[in-house]
Amino acid sequence: MENTIRVAAILACHNRKKLTVAALDALYAQELNLPVVISTYLLDDGSSDGTAEAVENRFDNATVIKADGSMFWNEGMRTAFAAALKDGADYYLWLNDDTTLYPQTIQTLIETHQNLDNQGRGESIIVGSVQDPDELTLTYGGMLKNSNWHPFHFELVTPTDRPQKCDVMNGNCVLIPSKVANKVGNMDSGYSHALGDIDYSLKAGKHGVDIWIAPGYAGTCSNNPLEGSWLDTSLPLGKRWKHMKSPKGLPPSDWIQFTKKYAGILWPVFGTMPYIRLVVSALSSKFKSKNIQQTT
Repeated sequence: MENTIRVAAILACHNRKKLTVAALDALYAQELNLPVVISTYLLDDGSSDGTAEAVENRFDNATVIKADGSMFWNEGMRTAFAAALKDGADYYLWLNDDTTLYPQTIQTLIETHQNLDNQGRGESIIVGSVQDPDELTLTYGGMLKNSNWHPFHFELVTPTDRPQKCDVMNGNCVLIPSKVANKVGNMDSGYSHALGDIDYSLKAGKHGVDIWIAPGYAGTCSNNPLEGSWLDTSLPLGKRWKHMKSPKGLPPSDWIQFTKKYAGILWPVFGTMPYIRLVVSALSSKFKSKNIQQTT
């Protein structure tokens, strides 16, 4: 079909069949006034719950790439993105498999880019904001830098009825036009789970690409729980440190790579800061708890 808009959705998953299928159901149920054809590139990272088979049986336009469970989010998305880039599309949609889109989201994202393109701002990435499914509070989306001294302090921006520029983005719902993808390239290797979306944001900025928050909310996605993670202050230092070094925490190799790229000559300061803070925080909590016990 002439003038067909090809959208390639990029996802990575691991043992979340119900959520993954729900995310794709919402994607393929989009209400569109544009001639959009959606295809999916799903990296299934060693799921044992039948996710890959369920997706292959349910969605005709889905390409499932199977891995051994060692990729996590960034490497999984990077692998799926590479396959989509090889096939080509007009737009590439990053979509978390726990994100459920609202019915008109794809239409809104594309129209937002088309309007910017008409203004000479076509080299832009469009970010969809998502909210908690129960409390409807903002959970992920576009962020602005909110510190004059710390290069990696960002604050989420609440969507309005108009597009808003931002500095970096979460990767839950992101529309990347082909001209931008060809210019910026794929996500960088070296990150296991997190940081890949922030890295891509900053890399895009270095290429002169703007990031815009689309009007309204794009869908729902719950916040990742702090309980049981390295940010859980109720855990002892040893457990927090173990979680921090794990692929889903803040592995030193990932963080040092990131700070070397974007913190300039002060990268050793910012590269060690989270780990020093963790130790100080844990010791401070232990000291306070000990003092409370002695006074009771």
